[in-house]
Amino acid sequence: MLQAQKRPVHIYMEANPNPNSLKFVVNFMLADDGISFDYPNPESTENSPLAKELFNFAAVERVFIASNFVTVTKNEEVEWPEIQDFVRNHIKQYLETGKAPVNVVFDKDPLFDENDSETVKKIKGILDEYIRPAVEQDGGAIVFHSFQDGVVKVLLQGSCSGCPSSTVTLKAGIQNLLTRMLPEVKEVQAEGV
Repeated sequence: MLQAQKRPVHIYMEANPNPNSLKFVVNFMLADDGISFDYPNPESTENSPLAKELFNFAAVERVFIASNFVTVTKNEEVEWPEIQDFVRNHIKQYLETGKAPVNVVFDKDPLFDENDSETVKKIKGILDEYIRPAVEQDGGAIVFHSFQDGVVKVLLQGSCSGCPSSTVTLKAGIQNLLTRMLPEVKEVQAEGV
């Protein structure tokens, strides 16, 4: 995990395909490249003081932290113009103190496991190289879950969780790419959506 330090914080906001999510992009890295942290509820925030604080806003339903951004998903009763400045300012003030957004230290690379089969290593490599950057651009993440009997299961996080277009992205984009590049892959499914 990257160490936070006091520095000027600049944040801009980006919309993404999920109308209930907004991506708050920061001018420095919040998490190591390829590592993401998904907080679907206040109870899951034990390792992220920033996520815990963001859940204090009644409209916040999910917080996702990756590379240089925080994606916040709101409930449908509130419109972004009503709360976006409050959320952005809170993230900015928090980061200006120099506190880390996530308190996690990894002993080894959490993305790759030396016990993975060759096929799983190839699947993870394709997800990391071709798919992760595009999904992160939309404020989300895709994480390998399992591979069995030709079926790859992935977890959709951040703005991808509950996004109306995530099923199309999963089938038309990710499944097509994996089945084309790896004949042993027959289907891709989202886990826990």
